[in-house]
Formats: sequence, C-alpha cells, structure tokens
Amino acid sequence: MASSLGWRACALFPMNHCGVFLKAVRSNGLSLFPWGHSPWRGTRSFLDPEMKAFLEENTEVTTSGSLTPEIQLRLLTPRCKFWWQKADLWPYSEPYWAIYWPGGQALSRYLLDNPGVVGGKSVLDIGSGCGAAAIAAKMSGASRVLANDIDPIAGVAITLNCELNQLDPFPILTKNILDLEQDNWDLIVLGDMFYKEDLADSLHQWLKNCFWTHRTRVLIGDPGRPQFSGHSIQHQLHKVVEYSLPEPTRKENNGLTTSTVWDFQP
Repeated sequence: MASSLGWRACALFPMNHCGVFLKAVRSNGLSLFPWGHSPWRGTRSFLDPEMKAFLEENTEVTTSGSLTPEIQLRLLTPRCKFWWQKADLWPYSEPYWAIYWPGGQALSRYLLDNPGVVGGKSVLDIGSGCGAAAIAAKMSGASRVLANDIDPIAGVAITLNCELNQLDPFPILTKNILDLEQDNWDLIVLGDMFYKEDLADSLHQWLKNCFWTHRTRVLIGDPGRPQFSGHSIQHQLHKVVEYSLPEPTRKENNGLTTSTVWDFQP
C-alpha cells in the first residue's frame, strides 16, 4: 500500500495534479500562528500542551533508517495512522517536518562527523523541519544555533526532538527569513529547500547576499532534485561529500540513492 500523504511526492517532484492536498506553507512563504505566539521564541515556549499531545500521539520516536542513528526524532512512519490516511484528514499544514528528508540527513551526518565545522560557531538552519541539522550542530559544539521554519508546528516538533536528545533548547524562528534583514552567521545550513524554481531563485539571491555581506559559509544538502541540479547555483558549488542513502530512505524518496553536501562559493 502506498502512503496517502501526497504532499511528500509533491515536495520531491512537484506535479500539477497535487492540488487535492493542502497548500504547502513553504511554497508561499506564509506563516500560520494558531496559538497567537510571536514568531521568534525560545524552544520552551513552543510546547503548547494540546499540540504536544497530538504530536506525541501521532508520531513515532525513531533512530533507524537514516544516516544519523545517533539522533532521535519524532517522525511520521508507516506505523503511524496518518501515514496511511487521506492527506486532507491531517488537521494542520502539511507536515514536512515529520519526514527526515535526504538533504537534511546528509547535512546532519556531515556536521556530526566534522565537529570542527561548527564548533564554537553560530549556525542558522533554514527550513529546519524536524530540526535534525540544528540538533547535529548543537551536538557538535556550535555556540549559537537558530532553527528557522515558517511552520510553527515544526517548532513544536523541534522542541520535542531537542528533549529527546537531551539538548538545552535553542531559539526557533517561524517567519520567512528571506523577508528579514540578514544577520551575521558563521555558518548557514539548509537541506531539501530547492524544490521549487521560484524558491530556489529567492534562496540563491539571499544566500549570495549573506556570503558577500558577512562572508558567511553556506552548506547545502540535496539528493539531486531537478530544481537544484538544473539551477544556475550549480556553477557556484563545491562538492564536500556524497552519502549513499539507507534503503528505507530510498524507498520513501522515490528511489533516490544518494545525497550530497555542497559548499556554496559565489
């Protein structure tokens, strides 16, 4: 039986016939604030009791099937009821945070294996999702971490995942960071964000500005989506490392077999 969560296929290879599913919040840059919170909060403030209970009931804590078995994450798995139910039964915005995407896996693996990349440095994780790359940066000694995802429910998930990994909380920003004034970061990481052409163009320009304004290093994780491999940013990338994806990740991602970390050098 195939998963009914059609937004997963849309994010991997967007198709016109995916309109039956909820509109992706990441695709339009809108934020949803169902609890009336400020978009910039410490981790603890995301633990809305009702949402926390909902996520704990409808996700599974797992360490298997990814490149980073040392990181525990709450994810949607085939053992969760919403994996099989129709997508429109999910009561919130599409749960992109509930899948450990292959670009994020590669970034997280690289940061765990190379703590010198983040040790003592400030790190911004854009499109943080489940928070794995931010968690990996914190585990590897980053002095300052900010997780950014426009979906506030991702903030709850990141909070729970921090707790699973016995980490002190780090701040979470639930605004479209591309619309904000650029801050000075030692390192920006982003995985699986080049899945729409217009978003890819906006990211490319924003990252160039960060590089030239603050000399910020940028690492990008991607498994070879056409919106990334065919984008002009390819002329400004240096391959850092390529990982072979575990079989469960391959099956969940339409047979993609590898994921690569790129160093952006405009």
